[in-house]
Amino acid sequence: MSKLSSSYREVLAGLTTSFALVPESLAFALVAHLNPLMGLYGAAIICALTAALGGRPGMISGAAGSMAVVIIALVVSHGAQYLLATVVLGGVLMIAFGALRLASLIRMVPHPVMLGFVNGLAIIIAMAQLDHFKVHTASGEQWLHGSALGLMLGLTAATMLVVYVLPKLTRRLPPALVAIVGMAVLCSLFQWPARQLGDLAHIAGDLPRLHWPQVPWNLATLRIIGPYAVLMALVGLLETLLTLRVTQEITGTDSQPNRECLALGAANITSGLLGGMGGCAMIGQTMINLGSGGRGRLSGLICGVMIMLYIIGLSPLIERIPLAALAGVMFVVAQQTFAWASLRQLGRIPLSDAVVIVAVTAITVWTDLAIAVLCGVMLSALSFAWQQAGQVHAHRTTFDGHTDYRLGGILFFASTDPFLALFQLEHDAKLIRLDCQHLQLVGQSAMAALETLQQRCRERGQRLQLVGLSAGHMHLLRHHPDLDLQ
Repeated sequence: MSKLSSSYREVLAGLTTSFALVPESLAFALVAHLNPLMGLYGAAIICALTAALGGRPGMISGAAGSMAVVIIALVVSHGAQYLLATVVLGGVLMIAFGALRLASLIRMVPHPVMLGFVNGLAIIIAMAQLDHFKVHTASGEQWLHGSALGLMLGLTAATMLVVYVLPKLTRRLPPALVAIVGMAVLCSLFQWPARQLGDLAHIAGDLPRLHWPQVPWNLATLRIIGPYAVLMALVGLLETLLTLRVTQEITGTDSQPNRECLALGAANITSGLLGGMGGCAMIGQTMINLGSGGRGRLSGLICGVMIMLYIIGLSPLIERIPLAALAGVMFVVAQQTFAWASLRQLGRIPLSDAVVIVAVTAITVWTDLAIAVLCGVMLSALSFAWQQAGQVHAHRTTFDGHTDYRLGGILFFASTDPFLALFQLEHDAKLIRLDCQHLQLVGQSAMAALETLQQRCRERGQRLQLVGLSAGHMHLLRHHPDLDLQ
């Protein structure tokens, strides 16, 4: 009975998530100047394959906006066929990344960067819903007004109220599913003129067919699609691995990041060959799936299959879903995704960490996810280097004709100047011993600092001796025979 109940929740979670994935996929395809069906094909294929083969059950992948943005210039200049070739090549690069087991590099992303990433995407999710409150006219986009705006706001608020209140009454049904279906039924019964999913685009179509991208496969084409494929792969892998970490923390379960990279690459190759967009993990839809009870592979499979069913037969039903209901659900997702605790902690955590959180959030919103994470990692690394540079220290004692320096801290590129400033050679004995038992030597800069100190000692007629070296340090210094190692 418990297993049946779990499967029941998985199916409902997949159905709920599919409702939220359709408008996002349509919007991203339109942003990239593509046929909307390419977005839906990509969403269905990537979602189902990553759910079946990936290393993170419960995580939802699909045609993602972060990857759509980077290929707009390619589509405009060379057309959709070059995009499909780029998606296939990007998938190959993702597989290579996973096969080389490089996913562990995600450990280099500090926690403040993760918080900025989550907060930035939450803001992006909320801002994206504002497009549903606009209409396209001959003179451009205009905000809804009058009764149309009132109806949109009312349905959105009602949807959010259902999503918040229903879990307090029962947990047998996903609140997002009840809210979406409920608003659709109300609009149909009372003939309310609400904007519907079909207003974005018509989604009826056929099953995708295997189609090798119609481009000349030569070096000229590779020079065109290569940079875009690398960028798509990097952005997709980065967003996927960060979302994987968030999902892992929420569920308290382990993941297989390299396997997820392999599955994502295979899914993108398949999508490109079947006429779909490229994609990666989507934190908004993942949060909906997790909030609806989806924890296994079945929910993702159901989500992908349902999107394909919408295309080939159920489009008249899915197109009648009010956009206000979808916007309401995504507003709740944005609110629940945002790490509100990070705001309360800003005054209690180190200033450098607070700066990283705010910077990554802002850069994610206004520019690009990959740039934001790269900037965050660099800021964190510089902050760490600055702090550690001031931690190198020494305790000096002189007796029996020699001076001992008991050293501590990390000797690396940023701490070489403070390290050299520790020594008072003019007051030291002829024999100077450096106790390196508690000193960490890192990189060529540490070797250069020791050689500089030795040269200064020689110029004063003093002898420098290193003691207490670990086996690792002895191995590191083996190519420096001039140093007196004990």
